[in-house]
Amino acid sequence: MNDGSNTGKIIIINGPSSAGKTTLALALQNKVDIPFLRFSFDVFLENNVLPMERIRNGTISWNSMRPSVFEGFHHCLPVLAAAGNNLIVDHIIETKAWMVNLLELLSAYDVYFVGLYCSLPELERRERHRGNRPSGEARIDFETVHSFASYDLELNSEESLEGNVATLIAAWNNRSKPSTFERMAADWQR
Repeated sequence: MNDGSNTGKIIIINGPSSAGKTTLALALQNKVDIPFLRFSFDVFLENNVLPMERIRNGTISWNSMRPSVFEGFHHCLPVLAAAGNNLIVDHIIETKAWMVNLLELLSAYDVYFVGLYCSLPELERRERHRGNRPSGEARIDFETVHSFASYDLELNSEESLEGNVATLIAAWNNRSKPSTFERMAADWQR
């Protein structure tokens, strides 16, 4: 059980696909005054964790695997923090059920919750430019990802990256208790 001593701090950046979460997370990681690990579902994709060839050729169903993969991803976060790792998590919290799961798993930790926004036309432009996301994914996320959460800080990725990083660091350094994450957890446990 986590008693709060010597555990890692967590900054979660939540936003739609192509909002710039990874860009913000990497820039933050390079500027914040204590070491943070960046953890994201991209780690699974970039390091061939998933059997992508078999998913692509249809011998394994991604839809069947997906729930347990994300459940495992979420469970990694408290384990990493309990070991004393500070985390910057860039994530697309797709559903209220995922939000509730994260609140349950992380309620004992120092979590600072950041919402990263971006206009729909810019998200769609970025999605087309990237070319590695299914068309329409950004629009679906845009319509849902912020609908069931409140944040300690909201940023817009169409603003200056340097300005967003400076704002986030200043706000995180001046965070107060209870955090938005703690308040959401208390509200949803009722």
